[in-house]
Amino acid sequence: MVKHTMGETCVPINPQRVVTLSSCTLGNVLALGVKPIGTTNEVYVEGNSLTSMNGDPKGIKLLGLSQPNLEATLLLKPDLIIGVDWFKPIYPLLSKIAPTVLGEIDYVNWQRHFSFVAQSLGKQEVEKELWERYYQRIQKLKQALGSRYQGKKISFVTLGHNQIYIDAKNSFAGSILNDVLLQRPASQNRDSVYGSFPISLEELKKADGDILFVTTYSSGGNQFLEDKQREPLWKSLKAVQENHVYYVDFTSWAATNMLGTDVVIDDLYKYLVNTF
Repeated sequence: MVKHTMGETCVPINPQRVVTLSSCTLGNVLALGVKPIGTTNEVYVEGNSLTSMNGDPKGIKLLGLSQPNLEATLLLKPDLIIGVDWFKPIYPLLSKIAPTVLGEIDYVNWQRHFSFVAQSLGKQEVEKELWERYYQRIQKLKQALGSRYQGKKISFVTLGHNQIYIDAKNSFAGSILNDVLLQRPASQNRDSVYGSFPISLEELKKADGDILFVTTYSSGGNQFLEDKQREPLWKSLKAVQENHVYYVDFTSWAATNMLGTDVVIDDLYKYLVNTF
């Protein structure tokens, strides 16, 4: 029996045909060593694989972006559906297809959803091993960085749909930067309800730091970034002038799942250790 946002559901031990609803659930299931047969993925980009992270997307049927195609889901004959609480409106229909569990999705507490997925799959021992591995990698990265970034400020921003977003201290990537003990600019050293907050072009100084990580989502975000790079305010940023701007993958740095932690840590090695 698994407790979730819709009550309690009896789920199979060692399910063989799992369907995931949301990219964060997908990444957690893959991290735990289970390959789902189908998934939704709200950050899917046409032409790219289901996930750019270290999971194997081959053989996973894309059932929809923000909402699953229920007929396609039924045809897959899943024995367990795992998702997040924004699928509450269609829960009665999903639960007729297969046992369905919906966990709380709180972007600033992504660890909680990982634990929920592990419990639903009966993979608590694997979860424990993955946390041990995560903190071992964090410790090794801290040792590799040494004191070279002491006093340095690390900034992370996302551009998309004509808007600039700053990742707060309690975002997914922010939590990893915090674990590594990397410091954030004063404007970013705060918590936000959704882990990020928008700024205007006139507030671009809030995005500055000694190191600036930048990501975009959607083709509109890429064009918006190209436009902003021509702006005098962008060119005036310290990180831009000192050539310390690094472009990273959105689906990994905003993953909110255990699978994405490896990519963020790899990028921190790549740009902060190997380029020093």
